[in-house]
Order: sequence, then structure tokens, then C-alpha cells
Amino acid sequence: MIHFHEVSKHYDNYTALRKITFFIGKGEMVFITGPSGSGKSTLMKLLYLAIQPDEGKITIFNWDTDTLKDSEIPLVRRHMGIIFQDFRLLPNRNVFENVALTLRIRGIHDRDVKTRVYEALKIVSLRHKADSFPQSLSGGEQQRIAIARAIVCEPNIILADEPTGNVDPDTSSGIIRTFKDINAKGATILIATHDRELFRKTGRRVLKLDFGNFVGEDIG
Repeated sequence: MIHFHEVSKHYDNYTALRKITFFIGKGEMVFITGPSGSGKSTLMKLLYLAIQPDEGKITIFNWDTDTLKDSEIPLVRRHMGIIFQDFRLLPNRNVFENVALTLRIRGIHDRDVKTRVYEALKIVSLRHKADSFPQSLSGGEQQRIAIARAIVCEPNIILADEPTGNVDPDTSSGIIRTFKDINAKGATILIATHDRELFRKTGRRVLKLDFGNFVGEDIG
């Protein structure tokens, strides 16, 4: 499903990732952890094709990312749901429209949009907030709306970059339970986090980064 082979990414004055190799199989839920600056966000950007590696090879599904044309990148991203730490909800649109946006971009019929948005909101337990605007929601609610937006198109892969960085511990636990439920339905999930409590006792693989180096793997 996802394969990094000897992947490196360099910036002007430092190396963000150095010869990283790992494999994530279909249907896995895997955590990537490490302190701030360890390379987690760079790794996520490589996965959703915001940047390209300077060395090594990345394979997602059956695509080798180094041979993709620019016109093919949106096709790959259609198989992904991406959850950012800062939510990135549109303040001038209500919850329903925020979640529906990617469906509308893809030209999904209005009837199907309504069904799929309400199903996604039900999964994150926020169907009753469909008419609310982001600024009226708590941080935890906004994050769950971001999750609903990521899953509404039923992606094969979900990438979550510090998905609990702006919420309290109780809300973090709820978000991880939601990810487990989504994973149980078949989605492959990769979660980048510096919070060890997030993956403790989950029984899931934990890939560890430190200053751009892959330093080992544990089971949470």
C-alpha cells in the first residue's frame, strides 16, 4: 500500500529525512512519532505529494511517485483523506458545506452528497452540528469535522498530521476511537504525533523518527 525506500529530503541548511525505509500494508493503522523537528510533517507532505523526495523511492498503491505527471497527482489524492493539525475549515461555510466540499468538487449528485455528508457526521457524532459554523465549535468538534471531511469520499488511505495537537486528552481519546472505527471498515490510516499517550496500549505499529532518522519500531 505505502512503501518508502531509502527516502531522503533535504532543505537548504538541513536534512529533514535521511534514508527512510518502511512499509505499511493495506488496512493497517500505524503511528509515526518523534519530537518536534523529527521529520513527521515532511514525511506526511511526501505522502500527499505536496513535495518530492530528493533521494529514494515512494510507492503509493501501485504508483511510483517519482514518475507521476503533475496531471496525475489529483488522481492519487482522490484515494486519500488528509487531516491537518490546524483543521483548515472554511469559516464562511457551515459544517455541512465544509464536509460536502470535496464531493461537490467531484460532481457528486446533490442527493448523494446529503446522504454521504450525514453519514460522515454520524461517524464522528456531530450530525446535530450540520448547520453550525466552525467558529461556534470547540477545538475538538472542529477536529472531528475535519475527520468527517477526510472520510466523506471513502478514501483508501487517511493521513492525519498531529490530529490531537489542539484538543484536550479526553477529546484525543475519542478521536483515536473514531480512527479505530474507521480503520475497522478497511481504511489504511497513518497518524503522525508527538504524543506517546495517543498510541499507548493501542496494539498498533509505531514508527519512530529522530532528527530525520528512522530509529526503530515498537508496538503501542
